[in-house]
Amino acid sequence: MAPTTLDPDLFDPDVAGVDPGDVLFHLADGTPVYNVAGGARANVDAWIPEEYDSTVIRKIEQNSAIEAWSAKVPMTSQTKSIPRSGGVGVDIVAKGGTYGEDTGGVDMVTLYVQKFGKAVRLAEEDIDDSLANVVDTKLADWGTSYAKGLDNACLGVTAAKGTTTCAFDSLYYLMSQNDAAIGYTANANIVKTGSGGTTYDSLSGTLGKVEEGDYWDESEVLIIAHPAYKRKLRGIKDSTGRPIFQEGSNGDSGGGQGRSPDTIFGYQVHWSLGAKTSATPRPDPNGNPLLIICNRQFLRLGVRSGPESVFIDGRDGMAALTDESILKMRSRRAFVPGHLAAFAIHEDNSGA
Repeated sequence: MAPTTLDPDLFDPDVAGVDPGDVLFHLADGTPVYNVAGGARANVDAWIPEEYDSTVIRKIEQNSAIEAWSAKVPMTSQTKSIPRSGGVGVDIVAKGGTYGEDTGGVDMVTLYVQKFGKAVRLAEEDIDDSLANVVDTKLADWGTSYAKGLDNACLGVTAAKGTTTCAFDSLYYLMSQNDAAIGYTANANIVKTGSGGTTYDSLSGTLGKVEEGDYWDESEVLIIAHPAYKRKLRGIKDSTGRPIFQEGSNGDSGGGQGRSPDTIFGYQVHWSLGAKTSATPRPDPNGNPLLIICNRQFLRLGVRSGPESVFIDGRDGMAALTDESILKMRSRRAFVPGHLAAFAIHEDNSGA
């Protein structure tokens, strides 16, 4: 129905601006017509955290030993310091005797946040025409790569943080350096196999590095190993040719008891494709495979934000000229070992 005259009390044509929600005029039957000021733009400012039970989180926890087992440290800034105690001794004190005073120091370890991210450009046709959920698939793919890249950055990078793009040093690098503050000697807890490769004795010796130390806790032992060690362990046999190490089942055990994890010397193993040496952090490291034995209480992972994602729709804005949407994913993490004496690394540098 055509409009009648403008309502001078509600809309003055001499006023330059009209606010959204203003009544512009009334139809002949009295129905008001409002100013809606066009459609609202897409809001891409807010990043969406992944839900705890999302496919992305499940992928990350399946593939990342660091995300699955580290002690999480919430962070609200780029850096955070954690107090570290040098321990307190104990003396025998005679009746009426003088108590000795402890001289153990207290210092700090510092977490430095690094952002891990990626963007994927998606054509609108690929999203609309594909039978698969393209966005969820790409999110899950990123989750797997992020898990491996995070583990490599935390465990296997051989260079200092100043020579890589990462904001924190890896466990491997720190253990290859002297640390006067705690009396650690470079490479003291790194066992390299040499040309002989992985043996029962080399693995036992690595375990002994932490087993005999002050930070040993039977209930907190975790082994993180690259899957290349599966083959190496199968090749270690006794004098009769029988394998010494038995792999655990990767399936579900009977009676609803859940998965039976692989073990070495009775301790649980988390297999990680990121547990290899690499000059810089990467999701596909190609250096020597590593096996790390640790007290997992001393794996400290700083959590600043994420994993999270944002989908920038290609139907509006400048992207409307190409019909391409952008999926951005990121996670901000920091890592530091609580004390180097709580860790030992077995490195198979045999090339076999």
